[in-house]
Amino acid sequence: MNNPTEKERFHHEEEFHDQWALSEDVKNIDVLNINESITAPEMRQITQSLGDLTNLRLLDLGCGRGEASVYFALQGAKVTSTDISGKMLELTQELGRRYGVDLTTHKSTAEELLLGHEKQFDVIYAGNLFHHIDLEAVLPRLTALLKDDGRLASWDPLAYNPIINVYRKMAMKVRTVDEHPLKVSDLKNFRNYFGKVELKYYWFSTLLIFIIMAVVQFRNPNKVRYWKKVVEEGKKWAPLYRPLAAFDRFILAIFPPLKYLCWNVVVIASEPIQN
Repeated sequence: MNNPTEKERFHHEEEFHDQWALSEDVKNIDVLNINESITAPEMRQITQSLGDLTNLRLLDLGCGRGEASVYFALQGAKVTSTDISGKMLELTQELGRRYGVDLTTHKSTAEELLLGHEKQFDVIYAGNLFHHIDLEAVLPRLTALLKDDGRLASWDPLAYNPIINVYRKMAMKVRTVDEHPLKVSDLKNFRNYFGKVELKYYWFSTLLIFIIMAVVQFRNPNKVRYWKKVVEEGKKWAPLYRPLAAFDRFILAIFPPLKYLCWNVVVIASEPIQN
């Protein structure tokens, strides 16, 4: 699709994620494993940073299958889940019932989010979402929804790693064409809307696991979502992941610019600025 209009982009994203939702079975979604797996460092970092969520109002923006929504609800949060895909929201509600938690769902794009009340959320979580949306348009909407002491927690892919960029070109059937992984300019933009922004980078040498999936195990990147499988199979990959993750912490401390070659970045932002 060449230069799609916003309406066309929304329609394509909704259709893609509706079809994805229809291919899922909640019985195969292990909420605890997905969020606590050793190969889910982004979510473990976010959970640690957010701390006790009991009775906090949390917005899961772009909730997808709902595994984060349900996980946060299990931690005691009062969760509102939004997504562009009505089928994903149905899947999220079904997953919530399976785990015995109540969720409020709201169908909307992030750009057109209308929830009715300003400063109502203690936490806004966005997992693997911001590289799908107009970040400049969405950030002021989010600061308006956050309480003065509220926090934003997100994770997304970065744009610069050549191995991941090759994978992106190969895996076109499990991605949408309008994705735009975050650049340094996007990360700087968070500081226009939050007084405090913390960034954590993950997956540098640990990307060896993806190479093994492709060239040793011959997994078809258009049939297997690598970023899902690596988390679901965390126990299997742990013996390799642990030393590589330790090496990543060491090498990134010595050569900080290498962080931009990581796959994902976690953003923890607080002190929302009302523009």
